[in-house]
Amino acid sequence: MGRVMGTPAAPTFTRAALAPGLLGAIVLLAGLALLDDESFIIIRYAVSILALIICVFVIQARSWYWLVGLVPMAVLWNPVVIIDLSGQGWVSAQFIAAIIFIVVGLRTKVPVRKD
Repeated sequence: MGRVMGTPAAPTFTRAALAPGLLGAIVLLAGLALLDDESFIIIRYAVSILALIICVFVIQARSWYWLVGLVPMAVLWNPVVIIDLSGQGWVSAQFIAAIIFIVVGLRTKVPVRKD
C-alpha cells in the first residue's frame, strides 16, 4: 500500500536564542586569549550586545528567570562603563557565562506569532 504524506504541522515555537547563544559562547571562549589585551573591548561589545538580544527572546518566551543570568552578563561585559575585573574569578566568569549562553539558547522556546 502507498503511504500518504500529509502536510507537516506548522511549528509552534522557534529557538531564536540558539544562534546568538552559541555565538556568545564562542566569543567568550575566544576572549580568554584576549583577557589582558586592549582588544578585549571587542569581546565586551559582542557579549553585552548578544546578552541583550537574548534578553529580548527570553522576554518573548516569557521565561523571565533567565534574566537573572543574562542581565548581569550585559552589565559586567558592558564596554561603556567598564567594571575592571581580572584574575581567576574573571576567567571563571567567562566559562560560566558561556555555559549560560548555551543553556539559555537551547532552552528558550519563542512562540511563533500567527498573523
